[in-house]
Amino acid sequence: MSYPENIENLIPQRPPFVMVEKLLYADETKAESSFTITDGIVLTENGFFTEAGIIENIAQTSALQAGYIAFKSGEKVPQGMIGGIKNLEIHFLPKINDTINTSVSIEHEVMNAKIVKGSVYLNNELIAECEIKVFLV
Repeated sequence: MSYPENIENLIPQRPPFVMVEKLLYADETKAESSFTITDGIVLTENGFFTEAGIIENIAQTSALQAGYIAFKSGEKVPQGMIGGIKNLEIHFLPKINDTINTSVSIEHEVMNAKIVKGSVYLNNELIAECEIKVFLV
């Protein structure tokens, strides 16, 4: 399956606040993205990607999934916002120049609210996971 190269057509965020780089997989309930952390993004500190950056990366991977589904259907890419974070575990922070892979899966969906489980990996090692509530508008 081929995914659009320019992911900025699939998400509402714009640089320097884009925390996803490539869409690796997407279907109606799951998505995977990759992101190389660079010094030019706003959520780095002391050479590391921050906790807020990891959470935003999970949320943007969810947005990327919703945007891809909308794009495929010829619909407008939805806007979204984080409504809550639950069971956040961060095992360690990735460094600048690391490439992380993030997977999200929709656990529950009611109207415009989604409960999404997200997991972030560096070299196949789990670095963070959480459940986020995302509202699409």
